[in-house]
Amino acid sequence: MKNICELLKIKYPIIQGGMANIANHVLAAAVSNAGGLGVIAAGADEPEKVREEIRLCRALTDKPFGVNIMQISPYAGSLAQVVADEKVAAVTTGAGNPGPYIADWKAAGIIVIPVMPSVAFAIRMERAGADAIIVEGTEAGGHIGELTTMALVPQVADAVSIPVIAAGGVADYRQVLAAFALGARGIQAGTIFLASEECPVHLNYKQLVIKAKDTDTIVTGRQTGAPVRVIKNKMAKKYIRLAREGVTREELEQMTLGSLRRAVSEGDLETGSFMAGQVAGMVKTIRPVKEIIESLFEPVEAYRESLRIL
Repeated sequence: MKNICELLKIKYPIIQGGMANIANHVLAAAVSNAGGLGVIAAGADEPEKVREEIRLCRALTDKPFGVNIMQISPYAGSLAQVVADEKVAAVTTGAGNPGPYIADWKAAGIIVIPVMPSVAFAIRMERAGADAIIVEGTEAGGHIGELTTMALVPQVADAVSIPVIAAGGVADYRQVLAAFALGARGIQAGTIFLASEECPVHLNYKQLVIKAKDTDTIVTGRQTGAPVRVIKNKMAKKYIRLAREGVTREELEQMTLGSLRRAVSEGDLETGSFMAGQVAGMVKTIRPVKEIIESLFEPVEAYRESLRIL
């Protein structure tokens, strides 16, 4: 089994999360230049917008980078063709089954890495030809499942023969080492990059992340079957209250319409949706991407040697 660095031709075994409306060509290029795999989030963008982002990223880095495609995007099929045409290094996927596109991606020389929430889906993706699997625990920010990273990673690692990448709950070198101890071959991170100098989100968003405490995230949407982890604010608390009172799913969706864009672009502290993981409480300063990545990996060996393991 290849390790992630060999597979992706990167220095550090880290993939940047495909954060919709956030992970643009600037952030992706910064992560790739720092030795990880930067990822452009296609989100709900139209195909030609994503093609432009890919080409802008290539102007900023000669290192490998990827594109994240959400299968619920109305443009998923067209986006699949764009990344094949552009021959990006890797594709990460979420919110659905990328099976119909895998053969074309692999024919274009693209590494395929779906994000999966369970053992059964991971096995299915290995059979479909995926090169690796991202396993995301409920600690993560944004759209989440119910299983924790600690419980899920070793179960998937035991069930598949392709590399497993741990996501959700990674903010420093201790968690990196823990992920490898659980059977992962690499990590995916998102929340820590929200507070990077290169991240395009509003300063209010970055400040919320670095001021967050351990209990400052909350999950909305459990009642509607679409759980999303965000930093607590007025809108998130109102959403939880209304959901408990039995407000319809349509009314709740209307209330949150455009809320992520308001957070990212306007820093709207009252009605924005500030997606972030539980490790936001560990993020204390705004730093360059390069410094963030180095701090995740350079202390790992010394820390491992310091542990007393029976």
